Amino acid sequence: MASIKEKLTSIEQIPSFVYLCKWLVIAALIGALAGSASAALLYSLEWATNYREANKWIIALLPIGGLIVGLVYHYYGSSVVKGNNQLLEEFHSPHKIIPFRMAPLVLFGTVMTHLFGGSAGREGSAVQMGGAIADQFTKWFKLKKEDRKIVIIIGVSAGFASVFGTPLAGAIFALEVMILGRMRYDALLASVLGGIIADYVCKLWPVHHTHYGVELVPEITPTTLFYAIIAGLIFGLGGLAFSKATHFFTIVFKKLNYPPLRPFIGGAVVALAVYLIGTTKYIGLGVPTIVDAFNMELPWYDFAAKLLFTAFTLGAGFKGGEVTPLFYIGATLGNALIWFVPLPTELLAGMGFVAVFAAATNTPIACTIMAIELFGGEGAVYFGVACVVAYMFSGHSGIYSSQIVGSPKHFLFGVDKGKTLAAIDSFRKKKSS
Repeated sequence: MASIKEKLTSIEQIPSFVYLCKWLVIAALIGALAGSASAALLYSLEWATNYREANKWIIALLPIGGLIVGLVYHYYGSSVVKGNNQLLEEFHSPHKIIPFRMAPLVLFGTVMTHLFGGSAGREGSAVQMGGAIADQFTKWFKLKKEDRKIVIIIGVSAGFASVFGTPLAGAIFALEVMILGRMRYDALLASVLGGIIADYVCKLWPVHHTHYGVELVPEITPTTLFYAIIAGLIFGLGGLAFSKATHFFTIVFKKLNYPPLRPFIGGAVVALAVYLIGTTKYIGLGVPTIVDAFNMELPWYDFAAKLLFTAFTLGAGFKGGEVTPLFYIGATLGNALIWFVPLPTELLAGMGFVAVFAAATNTPIACTIMAIELFGGEGAVYFGVACVVAYMFSGHSGIYSSQIVGSPKHFLFGVDKGKTLAAIDSFRKKKSS
């Protein structure tokens, strides 16, 4: 006769409940801390942006600000200088606990970048803070290797979800970004819990998220579907261009052997460029221009200017994220497409907002969900088509160089599938080593 213990273990829902309780506690702790860290970041960036716009003379000091950031990271942050890529590397090939110093250092570096006029975002900073905070629980709770991977996913989810106010998109992003073409469903519960809790805690603080609206959505027809595919293709090339430009400038600046000189020289170039063009719309987060892209006609070159400013700023070694600039690039590119894509401006801006991001990060599902959370579900089909097509046409690279390929985006006609998979497997092993 089976014992009571054997009977209980034969009921699948009991270990599932234990699993739920375990990750609910861990996700609540990480989510609360990461959500509060994101609130501090949002508040600090709002202050830095308002001060810079009220005192534009401070942009002339961008080289000094860059030098300070460079020196701080060179002497105190060499162990965390890889940023988001370090989180990916620790996920794939666990080596050592991510130093907690990553969190305060990236907060400091990001605020300095925005205060003095660099062009950067905030997602990278929030994700790094969330990841660094989360990984401390590996040490405190003496978690196993596989549990540590889930903890890192929770940190990424919590940081992303709370900084943008998109809990579900944050949860899926953390799963989708780790390996191109594959997701870890064993971490789904923990990731969702972490994203929801972090977003809730962040909103308890006196900070706010920008609201966008896409109300004019035409009925799906063969014609509108065709135009959505064309727009997605262009957005994919836009994401690819941003990734290539960022990697190019990073390589160029690495030729300077003394790292603190990179943001110093880069800052001087950016400050001079701002002075020559006579506008600050291409530095900082650029949220006002993103909002305008949904409501009015903008210069067609806005997306290209923001792309260059951001790729140059980040390539020079300034800190911050890439995602909000990608929102800017996508929304303004969508705004420019109105000249030959007969879809509503606000819809094109919304499609570009998420599709260029999907292309650059290889996360089409997370970006589709983000669009629904930000803009509503009425245009879900358009957002989904744009994100998936953009993902397809952005190639197998992205803004995160440590993101490995788990499954190819397609098998071209005439290409040997076995050789393609072998090449991907070799690529993964190289990344792991």
